[in-house]
Amino acid sequence: MPRLSSSLVALLGCCLVLGVTTPLASAQMSLANPPPGANDFSCRPSAAHPDPVVLVHGLGATMGENWGYLSPLLAARGYCVFALTYGSDPRFPFAGGVIPIQQSAPELGAFVDRVLAATKAAKVDLVGHSEGTFMPEYWLKYLGGASKVNRYIAMTPLYQGTNLLGLAMLRDFGQSLGVSPLLLNLVGGFCGSCSQFLAGSEMVKALNQGGPAVAGVQYTTIPTRYDELVVPYTSGILNAPNATNHILQDVCPNDFSEHVAEAFDPVVAQIVFNALDPAHARAVSCAGLPPLLAPAPTGGAGASAPSRTGGAGHRGARRHRSQRRRHSHRRSTRSTRARRVARAG
Repeated sequence: MPRLSSSLVALLGCCLVLGVTTPLASAQMSLANPPPGANDFSCRPSAAHPDPVVLVHGLGATMGENWGYLSPLLAARGYCVFALTYGSDPRFPFAGGVIPIQQSAPELGAFVDRVLAATKAAKVDLVGHSEGTFMPEYWLKYLGGASKVNRYIAMTPLYQGTNLLGLAMLRDFGQSLGVSPLLLNLVGGFCGSCSQFLAGSEMVKALNQGGPAVAGVQYTTIPTRYDELVVPYTSGILNAPNATNHILQDVCPNDFSEHVAEAFDPVVAQIVFNALDPAHARAVSCAGLPPLLAPAPTGGAGASAPSRTGGAGHRGARRHRSQRRRHSHRRSTRSTRARRVARAG
């Protein structure tokens, strides 16, 4: 059973990738602190931007970690911006999104109701990342949220779940051996939502009943081919008349952002701006992105974005850039050797 154990450990690591890096002493502060530009409940939407924007973080993150980049940009553009940390477990007070989806979704609903009451707006626009593209679907479909949402922008979405590290197949194999309930119960003791992201789970089936896109909501999805957590990345593509899909590398081929990095990507931010205000959409600029050679795309669900100042996700982004540089160096070295061989011949 060594492969079974290593995959289980990997799942737990992915589920809590951000939380384990947050000092316990600052846990409650981290959960409660909004990102810059967010949660001014005296904000009144303008005629140009009549819908408040609600930011929904990913698995293991908090609102401050996930939205430190995008939130102030939206506020500077005149939006009323709001964010929440949902789904935290008192036993692990350092991360959000770890309780079952059915319990997190009402928290989002209560927060949206508070935003609508404070701003006097009729609807909100949602911007979600990772689990923030998955959990709200339950609220939209089963808890009456669809009537309160106009636009929904999804970064690294996973509507069909993930087969991260082959865990969905491993679960199915385990069911034939009668061990899956034991494994899922063990994982659920740390992260009640983690097993719900696996392709073929009961939650994935529920969200896809009748199709994942809910009528009346305008969807914009932003998958990345380099997503190492949503596997395959095409799990985030919506085939629906009320959905527009922007695969990141189709917009900017030289953008190698993976799962975490999307929350801090200027190209993604431009796509979000255009989706929120399509009447004033601008051409997306790819200028300033490093012209590096990328490693082979992978594909993967769950962990979410920390701030640029620290955390496991930040270190992962640095490792990703380092891998790209090494890959580029190896290509250059091979080309040099080939030229030498050609001259010698």
